[in-house]
Amino acid sequence: MTVSATRTGVVHLAERAPQLAGAEMVAALVPPPQFADATFDTYRADPAYPSQQEAKDLLQAFSGAAAPVKGGLFRRAKRPELKPGIYLDGGFGVGKTHLLASVYHAMPARRKYFGSFIEYTALVGALGYQNTVELFRGADLLCIDEFELDDPGDTMVMTRLLGELVTSGTRLAATSNTPPNALGEGRFAAQDFLREIHAMASSFQTIRIDGTDFRHRAVDGHAVVLEEPQYEAAIADAAATGLASDDTFDALIAHLAHVHPSRYIRLIEGLAVVGLRDVTPFTDQSAALRFVAFIDRVYDAELPIRATGTSLDLVFPEEMLAGGYRKKYLRAISRLVASTLA
Repeated sequence: MTVSATRTGVVHLAERAPQLAGAEMVAALVPPPQFADATFDTYRADPAYPSQQEAKDLLQAFSGAAAPVKGGLFRRAKRPELKPGIYLDGGFGVGKTHLLASVYHAMPARRKYFGSFIEYTALVGALGYQNTVELFRGADLLCIDEFELDDPGDTMVMTRLLGELVTSGTRLAATSNTPPNALGEGRFAAQDFLREIHAMASSFQTIRIDGTDFRHRAVDGHAVVLEEPQYEAAIADAAATGLASDDTFDALIAHLAHVHPSRYIRLIEGLAVVGLRDVTPFTDQSAALRFVAFIDRVYDAELPIRATGTSLDLVFPEEMLAGGYRKKYLRAISRLVASTLA
């Protein structure tokens, strides 16, 4: 089956060689589709975890969206002095990205940007450091989702970039992953984040969000695994009305090694469903981490996954889950389960 003018049919991601120019990368710095309409009103604070409502209130104040409440925390006369940067500390699936997108949408700013850590570092790679500084200089707000703490070089570049922007009046909002050897799945992220960006630490206020992964609140079990006939039927059905990808797991993983992670979003462009045949567990950590970055893009694009072979929540072996990238893998597992159920 081939791709038609109406964008239906089957494609093979392993045959795509996406390109992404600097201007396109800048234009893409907005909240992902699933958070395009995120607001503080649509954030579902779990009453079992009061820190969620407290975080929401503080972020509303930060974004200028909180109305004064008589006798409350944010009374106009006694509103606390907020730092130019906020860091959302919490486990995966507690709504950090939703709140980050709510800040983006609520802040009455002329120039504001929202992107993942890897999108910002890719922009530095494409445009050069100084050109990136000039591009963002004077921006009102930068939102950085999943600030990567496991690459010292990229962390240093981003810390330096943010330091230059704060001095020109830019406000910052960030979430982050857990760095190597911090196995608390969010419990130690705040301390590690502030330590790694020590030159900028005084500019950030930490906001703690507790809770359980909302994607699993009503989900119990593994990612969905299809038998070959079911898989063929699912891909055929999706290809009849949209664009479906169909790749063996090994072929896709090998191809991801030749595509910069900043281009993964273009790799899945136009798809209605992602198909993966013959899934097998990882034996190489670099390949596993590239797959995590790929799944982040798939999840942000709200694409369902159909797969055969090993259940996708079992692709990261125990030795990987016990290592320094534990939180990344657990987040990916959470997203994989949700995507196969979509």
